[in-house]
Amino acid sequence: MSVPKLKKESEEVIKIEKRVGEKPILFECAWEVCNQVGGIYTVIRSKVPAMVEEWGENYCLIGPYFPQTAAIEFERQDDDNSIFSETAKILRDEGFDVYYGRWLVTGRPRIILIDFHKHLEKIDSIKYELWENHNISTINCEDLVNSVLAFGDLIKKYLTLFAEKNSRKYEIVAHFHEWMASSGLPDLRLKGVNIGTVFTTHATMLGRYIAGNVNDFYEQLPYYNWEKEAREYGIEAQAGIERQSAQRCHVLTTVSDVTAKECEVFFGRVCDLILPNGLNITRFAATHEFQNLHLKYKQKINQFVMGHFFQSYSWDLDNTLYFFTSGRYEFKNKGYDLTLEALKRLNFKIVQAGIDTTVVMFMITRNPVYSIDPQVLQSRAVMEEIRQTVESIEKEIGEHLFYASASNDDAKLPDLNQFVEEYWRLRLRRTIQTWKTKTLPRTVTHLLQKPDEITEFFENSNMKNHQQDRVKFVYHPDFISPTNPLFGLEYSQFVRGCHLGVFPSYYEPWGYTPLECVVRGIPTVTSDLSGFGDFMMQLMHDYENVGVYVVNRKEKTFNEAAEQLADILFKFVTMSRRDRIRQRNRVENISDVFDWTNLRSYYDTAHDLALKKKGIGKS
Repeated sequence: MSVPKLKKESEEVIKIEKRVGEKPILFECAWEVCNQVGGIYTVIRSKVPAMVEEWGENYCLIGPYFPQTAAIEFERQDDDNSIFSETAKILRDEGFDVYYGRWLVTGRPRIILIDFHKHLEKIDSIKYELWENHNISTINCEDLVNSVLAFGDLIKKYLTLFAEKNSRKYEIVAHFHEWMASSGLPDLRLKGVNIGTVFTTHATMLGRYIAGNVNDFYEQLPYYNWEKEAREYGIEAQAGIERQSAQRCHVLTTVSDVTAKECEVFFGRVCDLILPNGLNITRFAATHEFQNLHLKYKQKINQFVMGHFFQSYSWDLDNTLYFFTSGRYEFKNKGYDLTLEALKRLNFKIVQAGIDTTVVMFMITRNPVYSIDPQVLQSRAVMEEIRQTVESIEKEIGEHLFYASASNDDAKLPDLNQFVEEYWRLRLRRTIQTWKTKTLPRTVTHLLQKPDEITEFFENSNMKNHQQDRVKFVYHPDFISPTNPLFGLEYSQFVRGCHLGVFPSYYEPWGYTPLECVVRGIPTVTSDLSGFGDFMMQLMHDYENVGVYVVNRKEKTFNEAAEQLADILFKFVTMSRRDRIRQRNRVENISDVFDWTNLRSYYDTAHDLALKKKGIGKS
């Protein structure tokens, strides 16, 4: 993987020189450090091993302290005598709840966790300083913003004290992810703290809000006034912190060229670097092993499908394809609207072509629910009763058949019905009769607190799992987990069991969901408006051949994009089994491109550039 190109500054490229002398210290600060609340948690946690490999004990993360998460992932170490722990101890002695320890993930990096709750008592003075020093308005902001400001102020205190004590011996870089960790960054620059700063926006606040509410976001992007839009959407504090962080940092970065265009408009500054996201890639020694896992987990999904659908009607599971989409519930931004429309058209195409293949589409997201639908659970439970009854009959037949075969001179297979007791025959008949129904299978697995756009689509389109439909829907408004009684799978296992991931996003600065498919050898659909799709188009010309399909949403209308996606899905449905296996092999083979050991070089360049710019600023 080549090192990324740097943006020009004063018409000259800043050259990065090889580090000499004492190795610098790197802090990585984020609300998602040891706090699993979003995609940035995956970015940071998966990157840790590669960062520890490069920085060793000079790498330290800073995140918020939440007792429930910390109890699982954090090992506090008050007796450590490192410079990181020493700074935390000084702040604790001053009355601040700052803890040092190890993050219990692969690599076991140093970590500082900050309990900001007591610091909320000083929120008014923190807000006053933000307004006085940086003209950031925090009037009538939500409670989350107050928490973020208290957290950011304590990060600033820690880094300022750390730099005062250690910057003569060590060069120091602080890398801030998103506005939720960076409210103290502008003050670090204003007060001349001797630290190189990097700010990464993974998605601009204004971009996410506006794109979800208008139909021509990208066409209108150059003409937006950031202050006017921030006021209109009630996010002046968030947008103000984000903009000031972007303008004040030494190095501004984002995750894709798509988002870089937003940064120019909303931040008034061109990004210095693009930092694409990666994962830890585990390749199997035996190349066929991931295919075996696909079969293993597909059988688990088969069990769910039988329990969910077969009480109403059945079909050939060997001629069934499992598609899925997943992510945060943003109906338009995540492309759920386009996916549903394309699937409706796909259903028509399959029926018209007289193809026997069935597609089951899983929509995995999270929306407020009361509980799992009792009828869905009941169907699954009765099917399990059928399974247990059949296994008992199977065992009884097996014992009798063995005895009959060993004792009988006749080599003919005996009548197996005579080996089944009347009790088991009656029990099986009654259980099946109890299970079978004429009602349609549910499109939603849970009882939603209120209807949403997905259920409205089912109503308006009449896509309600009719027997004649070749595309079936399972809307699961909760994330997949092993404790889920419907699947009993990890999300990663569920992905492996499917045939295709569908993510034609309208607004997606990066897009981990299609990448998670690639690294597990599952073909995927993305869009040219997602960072991942844009990156794939730059990376290779034959991306479709390796199992990454890119929907053109930059130039096509919604109707045109829906038809293109429907054609992509229909082409996939009509592929032979052998061709789909070959495609899974090809997509798994490119996964190494996205390993953090390769993509870390982008981060290395950003950190080196921050030190270089800091040095220029001092001189």
